[in-house]
Amino acid sequence: MSTSVDAAILNPDSKNGSNEALGQGQPGRAVVHKNYKGFVAGVFSGIAKLSVGHPFDTIKVRLQTSEKSQFKGPIDCVLQTVRKEGFRGLYKGATPPLVGWMFMDSIMLGSLTFYRRTLKDHVFKNPSISAYKPSNLRLTKSPSSAIQTAERELPLIGHGLAGILAGWTVSFIAAPVEHIKARLQVQYAADKSARLYSGPTDCTRKIFRAYGLRGLYHGLSATLLFRSFFFFWWSSYALLSKTLTNTFPTLSTPAVNFWAGGLSAQIFWITSYPSDVVKQRYMTDPLGGKLNDGQRRFWTWRDAARGVWRESGWRGFWRGFGPCFLRAFPANAVALVAFEGVMRGLPE
Repeated sequence: MSTSVDAAILNPDSKNGSNEALGQGQPGRAVVHKNYKGFVAGVFSGIAKLSVGHPFDTIKVRLQTSEKSQFKGPIDCVLQTVRKEGFRGLYKGATPPLVGWMFMDSIMLGSLTFYRRTLKDHVFKNPSISAYKPSNLRLTKSPSSAIQTAERELPLIGHGLAGILAGWTVSFIAAPVEHIKARLQVQYAADKSARLYSGPTDCTRKIFRAYGLRGLYHGLSATLLFRSFFFFWWSSYALLSKTLTNTFPTLSTPAVNFWAGGLSAQIFWITSYPSDVVKQRYMTDPLGGKLNDGQRRFWTWRDAARGVWRESGWRGFWRGFGPCFLRAFPANAVALVAFEGVMRGLPE
């Protein structure tokens, strides 16, 4: 997830103590920075995240979608992949998410800002229901993130609801990207000529020709379900940012973002992982007939969930969790460092 919210850990404007990427602070210049600096920094964040996290993601997807007898565990999966397909096999399907994240990050940042402001102005406008007021938020330096700035008026539940809405919004780009990525990741043949898809472009073309746009969006419902758990990501990120800033006043802004981003990512995966297993099983299920890729087994994500339960019980919903959990912290932490560095380094 892998998914685009990972990159939405934000950098404050060192000149006005606000966040330019989200259009806060100086109104006139903020919009320009949102369109320029946030987009460019998001690209570098996506590259860093993919470089560190994609091998973990490949192992996760293969464990989630394979028969139990194929791999003994994560280490065996890594060894078999490298032995049969080389080191490059760990980066199968990397192109779709790399390209997709450039768009997903921009949409996530923009929609998250919009939903937070909308909730603040129309749902949590009554001071009595706003959990964090300026008098209740102790800051010894400039806010560590735009999320923390918003905590002055938006309660944790507001951050969580904004996360859900932003997750649903970005799902309409993430679903086809993750669909193509997953199908490429579960091609095990070392000989390229034996694979059904030669690459992301070929995979996209073949699915579109056979099933149209609906085929590319196979798994959208499961993607929407999975990204509903962004509630826990964004609410925990806001809470951790505030707690770290108040508990460790000497901690630098990037350090606060680093730890809050990594820890909140792990909280997210603990809560959402079973839904990700269902999503991957549904997305990699044969589409049937026209592509000669096998017989379709799951017609809805609920069918995929029942299939996982019948095959492995509750343990099946946690297969591959180890690589995913190990990936969550470093991938998001590195993405944050890249995002923050580029934001600070780009000219005004």
